[in-house]
Amino acid sequence: MQNLPYNKKIILFDGVCNLCNSAVQFVIQHDGKDVFRFVALQSELGQQILKHIGVNPANIDSIVLYEPGVAYYYKSSAVIQIARSLGSFWYFGTVFRIIPTGIRNLLYDYIAKNRYKWYGKKESCMIPTPELKIKFLE
Repeated sequence: MQNLPYNKKIILFDGVCNLCNSAVQFVIQHDGKDVFRFVALQSELGQQILKHIGVNPANIDSIVLYEPGVAYYYKSSAVIQIARSLGSFWYFGTVFRIIPTGIRNLLYDYIAKNRYKWYGKKESCMIPTPELKIKFLE
């Protein structure tokens, strides 16, 4: 896809999910190397990226990590790759790779299924502050 930064990892997230928005804020705070950019799954660009990588939007309910020209990850594998990219203390989160993907994703799916009930949701996607706008792709 054109116009995507090929030197950044792109996190596609549920823009109306409070848990997902908190996770995005967490990543922004700990992204000392400026590795990540963010796109709401509900946005036109989010839908274009999913189509480009061959992922049916109906099958994605929370998070995708896309490394342009390299690979994409979803569910628990995306979370592990994000932790890996954050480095320092968070790199230890990659130890969860030893758990089979199917088992990790069962837990992930349980949380994803209940995230609106437990954490609530917004009426519309998060609007970044002017300082953070550069981190979000449109």
